[in-house]
Amino acid sequence: MYLTVVILPLLGSIVSGFFGRKVGSRGSQIITSFFVILTTMFALVLFFEVGFNSIPVTVNLSRWLDSEFFNIFWDFRFDALTVSMLIPVLIISSLVHVFYRVHVKWPS
Repeated sequence: MYLTVVILPLLGSIVSGFFGRKVGSRGSQIITSFFVILTTMFALVLFFEVGFNSIPVTVNLSRWLDSEFFNIFWDFRFDALTVSMLIPVLIISSLVHVFYRVHVKWPS
């Protein structure tokens, strides 16, 4: 679920960008809004898991550089600051998507 917070908005933008003509402008708006709102819900769950318990989570993806004395890993770290900053950013993004979806009328 931790990587889902990173991948869902990216997936929504890829689907909207590459298949925007096939799904139409309304379909692109619905897809991107759905993915951002779903990401916000997952971020709220992460906030309750990581933020309240103060237990940072590290998701190790792979080794990037592996030397005898020097190792660099490709990983994501979710700590209290990260998840607490995810909440306002994603809530405001969700509200912008919903406001744009409801109030802006595209010409046909």
